[in-house]
Amino acid sequence: MGTAIGELVVKEEIELGYLSGRIVGIDSYNIIYQFLSSIRGPDGTPLMDAEGNVTSHLTGLLYRTTNLMEKGVKPVFVFDGKPHRLKEKTLEERRKTRTDAIEKHEQALREGNLEDAKKFGSRALRLSDEMISGAKKLLGYMGLPVIEAPSDGEAQISQMCARGALFGCISQDYDSLLFGTPLLLRNIAVSGKRKAPGRNFYVDVAPEKIELSKNLEALGISREKLIWIAILIGTDFNEKFPLIGPKKALALVKKFNSFGEIVKETGFEPGFDYREIEEIFLNPPYSQDFKIEFQLPDREKILDFLVSQHGFSSIRVESALKKLEGKSSEKGGQSNLEKWF
Repeated sequence: MGTAIGELVVKEEIELGYLSGRIVGIDSYNIIYQFLSSIRGPDGTPLMDAEGNVTSHLTGLLYRTTNLMEKGVKPVFVFDGKPHRLKEKTLEERRKTRTDAIEKHEQALREGNLEDAKKFGSRALRLSDEMISGAKKLLGYMGLPVIEAPSDGEAQISQMCARGALFGCISQDYDSLLFGTPLLLRNIAVSGKRKAPGRNFYVDVAPEKIELSKNLEALGISREKLIWIAILIGTDFNEKFPLIGPKKALALVKKFNSFGEIVKETGFEPGFDYREIEEIFLNPPYSQDFKIEFQLPDREKILDFLVSQHGFSSIRVESALKKLEGKSSEKGGQSNLEKWF
């Protein structure tokens, strides 16, 4: 979920061609949850194979990643490691929310209420170890780099971006800006029409970029103060301050030059050490033990994994494979994919 600083930042709409030839880091858990939420049946039930195994995430990873690669995007998938101990409360709250949504989804199905079933089904997101393992396996078969972060995937990507190993971070959350990514890329794999939360209409969603330096300059603050704003309105690592939204938080950090002064101004004594939260974002765990190597896709393993094991349509998978493998040039030269790699 991350921190809710979206209304403060300037977003610039882009075309996917902007990322052509660029190596970008994908917050894997974030995008897999997007696929699990959006790729579902009319009754909110996820796609499943004949054995009852959820395949929505595999569908998204194959087809939507292939579409990105057709545009010349070079994706590197980064997975979360062990969560910070301060994140446990947030994770537990999310588990309770999902459990409640699962119960309401099942009740709606029993009552034949498809509208509620679809609504609660999109929130009943359960990501198991087996699903994560399957996602990594498919990405490996597709020839794409998979990196294990020591903790938050967004933190790993952000540090890789800051060090020039990646062009930008693909995620729907804004936390990567707090972790120091120079460039956040949103709506990259989920552009198009999207249902407005809690509303019965759809809105256009376009790819966009958010540049950290431009936003800090526009807001007139440092990255440290951006982190203070996040702490005030709540992060995955701490509860929010009462009655403080993004705009009020911005005013406070511009008025004071220490977080201690802000605490006195609010009159709220937080039950956490803000310095520890600040340190998580300023100096996150980061691994330099990674390789970014792209390989040609393994056709036979992809077909066996998706078609034989999970019942995917062989025609659709073959179509995706043709896109992955690229088309020969008009002069019959080397395939575009081999040039791409």
